[in-house]
Amino acid sequence: MADPAPLHADIADGPDGGAAQWITTADARRLRVARWNPPGPARGTVLIFQGRTEYIEKYGVLAADLVAAGFTAVAIDWRGQGLSDRLLPDPLSGHVGRFADYQLDVAALLTHLAATDCPQPLSLVAHSMGGAIGLRALIAGAPIRRAVFSAPMWGILIAPRLRPAAWATARAARWLGLTHRYAPGGSARAYASLIPFADNLLTTDPAQFARMARQTEAVPELALGGPSLGWLSEALMECRALAALPSPDTPCLTLLGTDEAIVDPVAVRARMARWPGGDLKVLDGARHECLMEAPSLRSQAMAALIGHLG
Repeated sequence: MADPAPLHADIADGPDGGAAQWITTADARRLRVARWNPPGPARGTVLIFQGRTEYIEKYGVLAADLVAAGFTAVAIDWRGQGLSDRLLPDPLSGHVGRFADYQLDVAALLTHLAATDCPQPLSLVAHSMGGAIGLRALIAGAPIRRAVFSAPMWGILIAPRLRPAAWATARAARWLGLTHRYAPGGSARAYASLIPFADNLLTTDPAQFARMARQTEAVPELALGGPSLGWLSEALMECRALAALPSPDTPCLTLLGTDEAIVDPVAVRARMARWPGGDLKVLDGARHECLMEAPSLRSQAMAALIGHLG
């Protein structure tokens, strides 16, 4: 049985009865997993694959909506973020050794769920970086019945004139052994505490943005700063590799805001144009956090999400 892990329910705003546990990957990384169950028989389990910098508590409200709809909700802190093992002496650097290492996290999660008699079938809700991890897992044959992607990172939005420099910087960091350094523009501060609401690219809702800032202020161990050069290099290569692969046949809904400015909307639209059974829902006026937007936008996103999963 996995050991219990902390779950900060006071800042998560999640459903009652949630619990977290530690699990261990094949390469000996300790990860945190949380689970919330509905009061009655579950319609299945929804896996929440978070984005870069994120943590389980940020998805407490989503978990509450899923539980209210009759699903068990399971969220994971990827390696290098949340309360899972950090990978560098600087714990605020968003780093990964290889992007493929996230698939070790997925494998450990699926093994854990199988050992704990998780309600079937499995579905997926994946945001941003979690969208790249989730797409790779689906292509590899993960036993997931349906998938919902929110602003998936199937490409990183970089101005065309800067793309050659981004690739050159990432490659040079590997050659020079500087993958641990922050990528240009990055720092050891969490985004919601660094950027004023008026300038943020995440959400148009001040309450949601303030909630993000409060959470990392209340539990600083959850915070993560900018990406490392190593993460940037791996993410660019993974996006390029995924773009060359066919879409899986898993029924898929993708949410994308018209004001998206973090992931590449062109890459998202291109993927969905060649996804059999795929549905792209565009949210007019939404930014990156489709599931943490202003109430009118979030209600549209959640109605589509629950409808697709149900």
